[in-house]
Amino acid sequence: MDDLLDHVGKIQATQQKMQKGVGNGLDNLSKLLEQAKEAIAADPSNTTQALQRLQQNANKLYQKEGDGSKQGDDDKAGKDKEFYKIQRKFHGAVNKFSKDIDRRFTHDLSVISNPSAFAGKENLMRRALAIHFIRQGQFELCDAFMAEAGIDEEDELRLTTELLKKEFHRMYSILQSLDEGQELTEAIKWAQAHHEELKKLGSNLEFDLHRLRFIQLLREQRQMEALAYGQKHFFLFADKHMTEIKRMMTSIIYYRDLTTSPYADLCSPTLWIEIRQEFQRDFCSLLSMSAESPLYASVLVGTTALPVILKLYKIVSATKTEWSQQDELPVELPLSDDLRFHSIFACPVSKEQATDENPPMMMPCGHVICRESLMRLSRSSNCRYGRNSMRFKCPYCPSESSADQAIQVYF
Repeated sequence: MDDLLDHVGKIQATQQKMQKGVGNGLDNLSKLLEQAKEAIAADPSNTTQALQRLQQNANKLYQKEGDGSKQGDDDKAGKDKEFYKIQRKFHGAVNKFSKDIDRRFTHDLSVISNPSAFAGKENLMRRALAIHFIRQGQFELCDAFMAEAGIDEEDELRLTTELLKKEFHRMYSILQSLDEGQELTEAIKWAQAHHEELKKLGSNLEFDLHRLRFIQLLREQRQMEALAYGQKHFFLFADKHMTEIKRMMTSIIYYRDLTTSPYADLCSPTLWIEIRQEFQRDFCSLLSMSAESPLYASVLVGTTALPVILKLYKIVSATKTEWSQQDELPVELPLSDDLRFHSIFACPVSKEQATDENPPMMMPCGHVICRESLMRLSRSSNCRYGRNSMRFKCPYCPSESSADQAIQVYF
């Protein structure tokens, strides 16, 4: 990889040298054209003479002043030869670099693909695509896709998409008002209409919208309106945001120039980016949907995992070994926290990671182990204390219980 980076540096240096020569020539030619244009505009009757002077001056760009014609021709030829040499060198380096890239980074992805994973799941794929288009605000594209896919008018997916269209049309309308004019009215109305639902989510959206409106009024030198606005709306959030409310009320003192005050962070442009993301996330949460499209997340995870899986395939092929564990990889994928949707539970008894077939089970005492460990403890108790003995001791405390008393835990 280092040699490729060195190659890129050489290509850039050659390109800059070539660009400098071309740029200087074009600048000089542009000046000559402007001079000729001005001369013709001042005296149209001398157009022929002006064009002749333009041609003469253009030829002189390739000649050294004061040299004879033969020397000038030699200089011109030398400059042309040097330029074409640099140009050939540049194109040769680019072609070589292109071949190096193809040789090093072209992989046959078919060796790690699994087409059978999508077999019989056409309806799920269509649903994922249709809902993805709606979530992206591409409503017409969704209609065209469902028509071309031959989805029946009475299909449940049609009803689902129609309901989602209304919701996401409202969301994008509000987001557009936030983006284009920093208009908060519609967003605040929506948040107030869903006050209880947002409260159950533990969301700060409504408070953050009121805070932004307060700052807007303050920056518009409408400090008394800002004070009245804060008194009207902030009391609802006093139990959770009292420190921030005090700080905002104190910032009124600096209303003349808030950007240079100790409260300058209240004017940060990132607040608008954050409120947009927060609104979109909470809007989707109230629809029981994730902030990002599941299709987008799946593609992102897949492309992130490709290099790791390709490397694993090469190692397995070279060592002629096989990985027999289904639905599990022997390596960790480098995923960011926002792409980790499920908690990972490792059984404290067997040290194995929980799966759908071997889920975590909580005993009456509150300790959690995997189902297989639970059943082994139960069978061990039968062998030790007799066939009719169903109770066993928890491996972490003195309490006893039976396998049927344990309940499955969902993280």
